[in-house]
Amino acid sequence: MKRILVISDLHCGHVAGLTPPSWQTRPGEGASRNKQAKFAAIQKEAWNWYAKNIEAGKPYDLVVCNGDAVDGRGERTGGTELVAVDRYEQAQMAEVCIQKALTSGTKLVVVIGTAYHVGAEEDWESLIASDLNALKVGSHEWVTTEGVTFDFKHHVGSSSVPYGRHTSVAKEGLWSDLWASEGLTPKSDVVVRSHVHYFQYAGTRKQLRLTTPALQSMGSKYGSRRCSGLVDFGFIVFEVEDGTFDMEPVLAELKSERAKAIKV
Repeated sequence: MKRILVISDLHCGHVAGLTPPSWQTRPGEGASRNKQAKFAAIQKEAWNWYAKNIEAGKPYDLVVCNGDAVDGRGERTGGTELVAVDRYEQAQMAEVCIQKALTSGTKLVVVIGTAYHVGAEEDWESLIASDLNALKVGSHEWVTTEGVTFDFKHHVGSSSVPYGRHTSVAKEGLWSDLWASEGLTPKSDVVVRSHVHYFQYAGTRKQLRLTTPALQSMGSKYGSRRCSGLVDFGFIVFEVEDGTFDMEPVLAELKSERAKAIKV
């Protein structure tokens, strides 16, 4: 049996991204103390949950980081949501996060995320992959283990309505099948996409297509001002053996994320 861990959308460097203790915001810092205190609490709770649950699931035979490991320069918000502006430093943060899941013999595959976050001219996730001696880094990767083939890619379309969230991932599965029918890609049993920050799946008794939860918590300006849908924080674990697979979503309920009404 092989165990596969899939993590994605860490957005290291963002105030709501997965933040190791050395980079966490300290309460009371900055111009807006209430806001800083909230993110300090979220960062601490999110990291503690991640570290505890990743450790509980070890060892993993394969770890796949499926894109957006770093948040980037944050041009659209003028860098105001970053705890680390330097993308080298963001990459170091991501390496600490990924290293948490690695043990002796664990293989790592890194999939490139969204250009806005991980670099349009350069690929910062390639640096992360190199530093961690990844087996492979690329934009679209296939992995076969124990007779099961996985199709990994970061981007997938989203939907603003709950019942439409299955459509994009089902479409990805159909395109995966069509590419394979032309003999251009491997025939995949499991199609994995990320990017949309929610866990969703569709499929048949023989095929599975899913989007992964994120490791960025709620609270970004974009999410608060533009998005309506529920967000999932966590990761996915697969157990694969003799041509069959089981999927386990490991999802958090972060109390620090919860909004509170203003009392007047």
